[in-house]
Amino acid sequence: MPGDTDKELKDVSRRSFIQRTALGGAGLLMAKDVLGSGLSASAPKSANQTANAAMTMIGVPFEAREQVRLGIIGVGGRGTNLLEDLLAIEKVEIKAICDLVPEKVARAQQAVTKTGQPEPAGFSKGEWDFKNLTELDLDMVYIATPWNWHVPMAVAAMKNGKHAAVEVPACTTLQECWEIVDTSEATRKHCVILENCCYGSNEMMVLGMVRDGVFGEITHGEAAYLHDLRTILTSSEGEGQWRRFPHVQRNGNLYPTHGLGPVAHYMDIHRGDRFDYMVSVSSAEASLSAYVKTNFPDGDPKRAEKYICGDMNTSIIKTAKGRTILLQHDVVNPRPYSRLNSIAGTKGIFADYPPRVFVDGAKQADGSGHEDWQNLDAFRDKYEHALWKTTGELARKMGGHGGMDYVMNYRLMACLKKGLVPDINCYDAAAWSAPVPLSEASVAQNGAPQKFPDFTRGKWSANADAPGFAVQT
Repeated sequence: MPGDTDKELKDVSRRSFIQRTALGGAGLLMAKDVLGSGLSASAPKSANQTANAAMTMIGVPFEAREQVRLGIIGVGGRGTNLLEDLLAIEKVEIKAICDLVPEKVARAQQAVTKTGQPEPAGFSKGEWDFKNLTELDLDMVYIATPWNWHVPMAVAAMKNGKHAAVEVPACTTLQECWEIVDTSEATRKHCVILENCCYGSNEMMVLGMVRDGVFGEITHGEAAYLHDLRTILTSSEGEGQWRRFPHVQRNGNLYPTHGLGPVAHYMDIHRGDRFDYMVSVSSAEASLSAYVKTNFPDGDPKRAEKYICGDMNTSIIKTAKGRTILLQHDVVNPRPYSRLNSIAGTKGIFADYPPRVFVDGAKQADGSGHEDWQNLDAFRDKYEHALWKTTGELARKMGGHGGMDYVMNYRLMACLKKGLVPDINCYDAAAWSAPVPLSEASVAQNGAPQKFPDFTRGKWSANADAPGFAVQT
């Protein structure tokens, strides 16, 4: 019966997520025993650190091609949105679809054929059928699945000769971070993290202002994911089938990349600077438990779950050049959405939600020198990014988080077709995701500092003159 099938799929999703996140928790306990309560002297390293030392993927371009052939693993809500964007981009072929639910595969296949493309191959025969997709003749595999499957799927794609594009966070343990770096270097295939927030209109504008020196020498940034997800987390469908379980297993920043990615670009992380160490604390857990108690009756399995992830996690990152980043995570309290998205320097500051700028000595519209914010739109004519000038109208029509999804996909496909260096590489994917395990370790050690591994193996300091994010044509 259909109901029985749905229950089996939910059980598979829950079981596999808990099994894989439990492995991450075991690794954390081992790290705590080794590192004690002080600054970690040697964060987990790659098994291939010496062998791959000269195999950097920094500055490595894609192979140019006339058409891009894609496979997509995971066509639930997020994967379907990505598919819709990709079908709107010229010279992109969807050749294969994989999902645990056969009906979702069929729906995605139908969406492809409606555009005039041939029906893509379908894969839905169990959790590991994605491996068969990665053996097809493809250029890149998109991965939009629960977090615990990101690394196994990305590694399978790269080992079978395909580039990987993986949803966020790319990794949830330091071992997984190193696994994608090692595999990317060994196979010479890119692993791109699909961080759409880097492609937002405001974020790309502000990046141009940073590069133009509007804010002077950059010293501090603020990043966050503050989003009330209580309804999604407790749903019996979609992400509710798996995304709540980390709140049972881990206490830290579970979702750092949406806020951190843009700030990393403002600070040229891996292009002359890198994350050095971080400290992290969590508040008490209260809101998710209260929501479940209020909204689900006695006897509902959710009522028996014990959540350990604090409602608000606050971290501070220090970079090698001495800059600081405030990083926060809260998905269970009632509040308006915000990613903070702020960058400050010796000449001024940008702060988002709402987007505003203060520049030292700037006069206001009335001609006064009164210290006050200016609306970001006052800088749009000069600093709107070229990608938004050329694709912004279609991007906004497509929707997708205000258009940033389409711009991200359009840009990645352009890099593949033109043979450009990707904007975001495996080192970014690893470093932006590393706050998940590092925050968890710091919280468990009463806020003790945790070292970031140098995923670039020292190449970050020699990369200061590399092309910046999204500046290649």
